[in-house]
Amino acid sequence: MIPNILSIAGSDPSGGAGIQSDIKAISARGGYAMAALTGLTAQNTKGVSAVELVPPAMVAAQIKTIRDDIRVDAVKIGMLGSAAIIEAVLEALEGLEAPVVLDPVMVAKGGDRLLQADAVAALRDRLLPRATVITPNLPEAADLLDCDEAVNLEDMRRQAVDLLALGPRAVLLKGGHLDQPESPDLLLSADMHLDLGGPRYVTHNTHGTGCTLSSALACELGHGRLLGEAARNAKTYTAQAIAHSGLLEVGKGHGPVNHFHAFPFNPE
Repeated sequence: MIPNILSIAGSDPSGGAGIQSDIKAISARGGYAMAALTGLTAQNTKGVSAVELVPPAMVAAQIKTIRDDIRVDAVKIGMLGSAAIIEAVLEALEGLEAPVVLDPVMVAKGGDRLLQADAVAALRDRLLPRATVITPNLPEAADLLDCDEAVNLEDMRRQAVDLLALGPRAVLLKGGHLDQPESPDLLLSADMHLDLGGPRYVTHNTHGTGCTLSSALACELGHGRLLGEAARNAKTYTAQAIAHSGLLEVGKGHGPVNHFHAFPFNPE
């Protein structure tokens, strides 16, 4: 069965992150991608120049219309933008038993804020307890916990425990911001603790890595895989997408990852 995966996120017209990245990752992992837009951005590989949020009622209407007609096997949530949109998404997902992967998008790669400061509390207190697994990077974890950013694995382990206490069923804490040769991730739940190490690739092509990982994870869960296997598969896929990003020539800033690295184009 091909799983139906719903992404709830913002648009990136350059194609590297957001809904566009989610659709690519879900498709590459064998899912059928659906999308409910929460916001429009004007951005490229160098940064974000404008953001316009979708009215909360319209966000909810998109999700409701999909659910009225189509089986949803997993959900990925990315950029939400405001507390009102967070509440609209929560209401629209009420009663859905499919796994929910929450990527707590707060700040874009170039430093532009994508979640209003007053919405962080709504994300932390209302949406985290609804999530099957959350996938914060280290700056996002620090923002959610209102603490200093982790600088080593010991900090990461403590913060993963603190994030789990906020209510999600599992935490996949990404360690890509650590200054060390590898890129360590930690997967923590009530009955699981996995160290997901991986190589660090020296490249500027990291635009949309968080979107890619969380979407791939949602698709793996939609296929029915257990969380540990799903997280390993999603991390391996994302790492390879980064490793093969040099085949792309997109923009002058942080370029995108290569979502379809396993499907090389042959013009013959």
